[in-house]
Amino acid sequence: VRFIYRRCDLILAQSRAFFPNIAHWAGDASRIRYFPNWVEAVFETGAHGGEPAAELLPYRDTFNVMFAGNIGAAQDFPAILDAAERLRDQAALRWLVVGDGRAADDVRAEIARRGLEGCVVLLGRHPVERMPSFFRGASALLVSLRAEPIFGMTIPGKVQSYLAAGLPLLGMLDGEGARVIEEAGAGLVCPAGRGDELADRVLHLMSLTAEERARMGERGRAYCLREFDRATLTASLEAWIETLTGSGKPAR
Repeated sequence: VRFIYRRCDLILAQSRAFFPNIAHWAGDASRIRYFPNWVEAVFETGAHGGEPAAELLPYRDTFNVMFAGNIGAAQDFPAILDAAERLRDQAALRWLVVGDGRAADDVRAEIARRGLEGCVVLLGRHPVERMPSFFRGASALLVSLRAEPIFGMTIPGKVQSYLAAGLPLLGMLDGEGARVIEEAGAGLVCPAGRGDELADRVLHLMSLTAEERARMGERGRAYCLREFDRATLTASLEAWIETLTGSGKPAR
């Protein structure tokens, strides 16, 4: 790694949390640039406008916390279900899960074991092109990761999609993902693995006015367009490369 990094003229890091480790092997941080994943084109128009997915019609009058994406060990569904169990008496609250994964059967069994079928709903996997229509039926979008150092260094890809939707975010994660949500002013976060604190954040979000939640979503979308826009990021990359190639600097 040291051999490779010290012979690179430009090193792109998906997260600022990677900078110290890369700099250790590269010798310094002068050649490192922050280059996060951009938001996918299908999410660029946001979640407003159009009708929600037909699957969400039964939940049009409830406060819907939506998780979208992979259902795996990394997403820490036991902690999510801890939060749902604490709030099971909130009749107007639903937890909607759009996605699938290796842990889906275990999550389904745990929902049944805890008697949460009335408030936690697994809606299955759907094409990415339909996800904006599901987001339209959400009151808030949930992102979670287990409490492990490596997860704290990354920005989950769904964060960009969620921000672009223009809806409030709920985060139960550490590190860079939490930093982005807080820096954007786009929602509420709690430490990874803390279902009790996630439950508190949900109640807090539910207590806000619709206008306050809308402002969170607007701030998140503005942040997304500023930080995760494909055209802006590729323009930055082109500028960095032009600077290098125009400097007459010999290849390493």
